[in-house]
This record gives sequence, structure tokens and C-alpha cells, in this order.
Amino acid sequence: MRIVVVALGKIGLPLAVQFADSGHDVIGVDVNQGTVDAVNAGVEPFPGEAHLQEKLTELIPAGRLRATTDYADAVPGADAVVLVAPVFVDEQTGEPDFRYMDAATNSLAAHLTPGTLVSYETTLPVGTTRTRFTPMLEAGSGLTQGADFHVVYSPERVLTGRVFADLRKYPKLIGALSEEGNRRAREFYEAVLQFDERPDLPRPNGVWDLGTTEASEMAKLAETTYRDVNIGLANQFGLFAAAHGIDVYKVIEACNSQPYSHIHRPGIAVGGHCIPVYPRLYLSTDPDADIVRTARELNASMPERLVARAETTLGSLAGLTAVVLGAAYRGGVKETAFSGVFPTVEALKTRGAEVRVHDPLYTDDELRALGFEPYELGEPADIAVLQTDHADYRTLAPSQIPGVKLLVDGRAATDAGLWAGTPRIVVGTAGQV
Repeated sequence: MRIVVVALGKIGLPLAVQFADSGHDVIGVDVNQGTVDAVNAGVEPFPGEAHLQEKLTELIPAGRLRATTDYADAVPGADAVVLVAPVFVDEQTGEPDFRYMDAATNSLAAHLTPGTLVSYETTLPVGTTRTRFTPMLEAGSGLTQGADFHVVYSPERVLTGRVFADLRKYPKLIGALSEEGNRRAREFYEAVLQFDERPDLPRPNGVWDLGTTEASEMAKLAETTYRDVNIGLANQFGLFAAAHGIDVYKVIEACNSQPYSHIHRPGIAVGGHCIPVYPRLYLSTDPDADIVRTARELNASMPERLVARAETTLGSLAGLTAVVLGAAYRGGVKETAFSGVFPTVEALKTRGAEVRVHDPLYTDDELRALGFEPYELGEPADIAVLQTDHADYRTLAPSQIPGVKLLVDGRAATDAGLWAGTPRIVVGTAGQV
């Protein structure tokens, strides 16, 4: 097949590589000329994705994959076009920001030819594929969905850093606007993906047809919103436990010892492109989902709550030097999307602290570019707030932060034995340990 992938980001480029590695001719489209040039040179434009570089090294010289900024070059005659342009959420209103996907859809429509399967993989509010993007495709192309081309929604369900493994591990969900669209989508994804055996699943791993675009859209939103709500519940339990002298981690371990409980862990922040964002996409079409809204608000409040607890412990943070450990939104990943570092730094600054940031994955210049003053281990500081559960921090000791008066461990990641004698607040536990 001739396949086009629109938007060569941390999901789109691995998808394009996966399709090409499965024996198809793939063209990637991206608005960033630097990304296009890197791909065509066989160089990964971002680090950290397992096996991406080695696959590019093989596929680019073989002519199975190339990149362009030109839709007119890529789209006409394509058997399938997969779109993974981003959809964001307005931080003020909570409403979806479709500008990038709108632009991609309009550019695709201008060059769409009969016989193409169009698959949206970016997470979308329920109903968006049918009511927003399909009319745009028809208006821009003069073609008719269901007769001249077919539209399917098939959410990506992968985690950056392990995309190729996740593509094999999880069922590929599809939902089209017609029975013929579902048939075409099944044939397409069965031709470009390979699946691991999963005896734990109720039916064989592979392409799972949910029947409609709305069901497929909701499945992606539901599985991610579940995680945010679960973390919110864990944070609520953690706040209560801390106020009543209970170790919430022992409670969670006990609860999860039977199969009907799967409580997540509390933490200072929920970051990344997915978990903080997709519940708001869900809320955009289900404003009565109070449980979702409450969990999102509680999770967003955790940096402020833990910094306030530090202020109560020390009496005041004014004039103190504070170091936030970790800029990334999660351990081992060089990504700051919706990272808790931003509200944590702000909460410390609001209380008069002089704030610096450390992260083993970022250079000092990269931290400055993010708006932070960098910190080096070994420099004095009065308070440390662990925001990211990087592996390096598991062996962190007070001697590495001379003069530290308090550690706020927002991930329960540090070793209590190494911190004996130094006040240490751990999310979900009482007092100082």
C-alpha cells in the first residue's frame, strides 16, 4: 500500500516507521522542515524512542519511507492517510483547541482522491470525527464519505519510549462511519500491525471493531480518564491518611491484594500530553461528569497542597533557596508537557522562595530555555521538592544538597534510610519521617 502519515511527532513518526517496516511505501507529512530534513537523512529528530533510529537507518536508504512538507506530493493516490496532528486544550476555558488538526484536515481535503481510507488517531472529543472533520473533508475535496472515501477513528494507545512494543501489545480499536469503512479499516490495520498473543484478553488480540467512530473515540477518552480519576482517588486517600497518621502505601498494597481493587499511587502531579488533557476533552462533551471534574481539580491542586505543607513545617519559605528535583513530567522521559514542575515552582515563588530546578536529563541551557534557573547537586539549598521519579533520585542523600532542612518527596521515591535525621515529608504519609 501507499500510506501517508500526517504529523511526524513522537507518535506519528514511529507509526510511519511501523507501516514501512511492515512492507509498505510510506510518506510522512510535517509542517516542520527541520523534522522532514532529519527524517530524510535517516536521523531521529527526537531522542528516547526505542528502536526508532535503527529502523530509520534501514528504511530510509531502502526507499520505503520519506518525508515532505507538501500535501500535494504525498496525498493524491494514497490508499490510506493516518492523521496524528495534535489537539490541545485551552488552559483558561478547558475547551478543545483544534487549530492544528483543522489545518491538517483542510490540507488533506484539498488533495484527497477517491478510494482513500482516512484514519484519525489523535484523541478527540466524542462525535468530532463525524460532525467536525468528515464535513471538512467532504467540503474541501468535493468527495462523499462512504462513496468516494472512508473515514475511521482509531485511537493511538501507546506510550512514548515504547511505541513499537505497545503497538504489538494492545488491541487496535477501530470505529468507522459505515460498515464498508470498518471493513477497510480492519484490512488496513491488519496489514500494518502485528500483535502479541494475549491470553488474558476476552478475545484474541488484534483489530477490535467497536462499530462507530463515537464508540472508538469514547474508548480512548474513557481509558485515560479512568487513570486520572483513579489517581485523584489515590490522592484523596493520601491526603486523609497523612492527616490521620496512616501510611497510605500500606493501605493501597493491602487493597490491591485482591482482584477487585486497583488503586493507583498518589503523587505531586499528573503530567504529560494525555492524562491531564483527555479528561477535559471528555468534559467538553459531558459537562455533567462531576466525578471527572473533581478528580482533575484535585490532581491539579497537589503541588500547591504539598508546598503549603512544607511552609507549615518550616514556618516560612521566604528567602529560602528551594530546589525542585525533576523538570520532566515522569521519570526517565525527557518531556515537560503539563509537568508538575511549573505549578510547583510557582507555588514556591509565591511564598518568597528562590527556586532552582535540577533534572539529570536536561542541560543547564535547556532548563534556562524552560524558564528555570538550573541547580547542580552539591550546591547548598534549604528545601528540596522531588517532583519527578527519576531513577537517579532513588539514591539521593542529604549530603548531595548541603544545608537542606526539609525534603518534600512528591513521589515516595527516596530512601528513608538515607534521609534519617533530616525532616522528610512524603506524599500520602503523616508528618515528618
